[in-house]
Amino acid sequence: MSDRVFIFDTTLRDGEQSPGATMNLQEKLRLARQLEVLGVDIIEAGFPASSPGDFEAVAEIAKNAGPDVQVAGLARCAERDIDLCWDAVKFAKNPRIHTFIATSPLHMEFKLRKTPEQVYETAIASVKRCASYTPNVQFSCEDFSRSDLDFVRRIVEAAINAGATTINLPDTVGYAQPEEFAAKVRYVIENTPNSDKAIFSAHCHDDLGLAVANTLAALKAGARQAEVALNGIGERAGNASLEEVAMALSVRRDYYGLVDNIKTEQLYPSCRLLSIIIGQPIPPNKSITGANAFAHESGIHQDGMIKHRETYEIMTPQSVGRTSTNLVIGKHSGRNAVRGKFESLGYSLDDQQLNQIFDAVKQLADRKKRLHDEDLMALVQQEIYRIPDRLKLRHVSVQSSDSGGVPPTAAVLMDVDGEEKSGAGFGVGPIDALFNVISDLVNRQPELEQYAINAVTGGMDALGEVTVRLAENGLNAVGRGNHPDIFVASARAFVDALNNLAKREAQGRRVHSQDS
Repeated sequence: MSDRVFIFDTTLRDGEQSPGATMNLQEKLRLARQLEVLGVDIIEAGFPASSPGDFEAVAEIAKNAGPDVQVAGLARCAERDIDLCWDAVKFAKNPRIHTFIATSPLHMEFKLRKTPEQVYETAIASVKRCASYTPNVQFSCEDFSRSDLDFVRRIVEAAINAGATTINLPDTVGYAQPEEFAAKVRYVIENTPNSDKAIFSAHCHDDLGLAVANTLAALKAGARQAEVALNGIGERAGNASLEEVAMALSVRRDYYGLVDNIKTEQLYPSCRLLSIIIGQPIPPNKSITGANAFAHESGIHQDGMIKHRETYEIMTPQSVGRTSTNLVIGKHSGRNAVRGKFESLGYSLDDQQLNQIFDAVKQLADRKKRLHDEDLMALVQQEIYRIPDRLKLRHVSVQSSDSGGVPPTAAVLMDVDGEEKSGAGFGVGPIDALFNVISDLVNRQPELEQYAINAVTGGMDALGEVTVRLAENGLNAVGRGNHPDIFVASARAFVDALNNLAKREAQGRRVHSQDS
């Protein structure tokens, strides 16, 4: 048996059936291109018979797919479905028809209202029709995990003889347990006389939280295709997560002894792209791709990470396309973690300074759930270096109109290194005008990387909090400002960020001077 596992991605078909995950044509094409970059072997592009829009999407994906990826369309065991599916996927360089029918007693009786023999005959006739179009035919026994295994074995043998080259054994409702599912998959493979002429596949749902475990169990039992979706999206609780299956096979290659074509460094960019397209954030505690997947706050864990990364990380962030490990500084952090964090920010602290700042960190962490780099920088400047702000905002005036005559204008009065300065200017909007004037007064032109407004309180007189992130000369800094007037809050945040940027530059020069 080959040790090669084929990754069959159904994000664009089963994944799109997840509530709120609908994608337009351009978004599907963009995601399909990323799936190719990721190294997916088969892209299930959609269900052509379900709607004209789905047919168009499958056809366009097929036309644009490269030579190294197969494009599959889903079809029920029905002539019209199969014909439409072929009409859509035939443009691909490697087209596949994926046809399915339910095989469990429950589905056959109540959903299909067919006898097992009728299901058997329909399945074989449908596979033959698929094979008349392409030699790349996949047949699925829907609700396999609740089906009679001897009936499945008989229908699978006939399907392979009729032209199916891939046999999918799904846990359609997420009912199976890993050892149970592995035993069922193994039974069908070992008791189907012609099983060596097909690749067996697993398609597992996550209703009991076991989709990934069941998929891996099936691979261990002899399946060689895993049907997965980015971020695990799909019907109800979703599908097996592509990123989790791929990293399990990669990290535990010693256990599974299997290889695939996935470029793991593209996992996070792919999952992030899907998140942006469908507008559903990745949960912080999501394995592999969540914000906390490589974050450590416990002092014991942080100390272990500092001494040897593998004490608490079984894979590197870079291996999945993340940037770095995040040692989160909070009330559980130890001295070594605090020292390491400040060193990464450019501050070299002696033991006395460390003790002083450590106590201040603990006090601040009791008041704030999460300490950002800017919080720590402000703390060390206040407790150790006490660098005064170079810039101080005094007054702001903004004028804007929707008449289209005079562009938005802003006037600013501020102190720059103790000297009073004032100026006025224009912008494409009032915020842009404000930032332009302030930049001119301080003779800097930073890049605005982020601008966000949040209401701190409720009501018409809500206090607005503005956050900006600036970048210049390889450094970046965040500034925050609060005020009922969002223009004043914005100006305060911009000036705060400029002050923080200047302090980072000063600290960098000080560190460089110490090193030399």
